[in-house]
Amino acid sequence: MVSQAVQKYYRASSKKLSVVIDLIRGAEVEKAFSILASVRKRSAPDIAKLLKSAVANASEKGHSDTESLYIKEIYSSKGPTLKRIRARAMGRASARKRRMSHITIVLEERGL
Repeated sequence: MVSQAVQKYYRASSKKLSVVIDLIRGAEVEKAFSILASVRKRSAPDIAKLLKSAVANASEKGHSDTESLYIKEIYSSKGPTLKRIRARAMGRASARKRRMSHITIVLEERGL
C-alpha cells in the first residue's frame, strides 16, 4: 500500500532542501522523525510536519500498522521563482530570485 503527501510552493530552494531530504531517504518513519528532530536546518520541522501528514494519509487509507512504514521516495522539485529588485548604487538595480520548491513524500509498507 502506497501513501503520499505533497507540499507545494515551499519557500526554499531545492538545493537547500536536498541536504535534509538525503538524510531520511529510505529510512523507517520513526527513525526519520528522530533524524529530523536532531537536524539543525530551517526546513527540518516543515519536512517532519509533511512526513506526519503522509503517515496520517496512510492510516486514513486503512493502514493500521504505521511502524512498518518506510520512506520509499522523497524528492523536491523546482517551483516558481519570485523575481524581486534590490536598489544598488548610482540608480542601478539588481535582481533577487526567491526560489520555491515542491516536496513529495511517498510511504510504503516494508515487506517482512
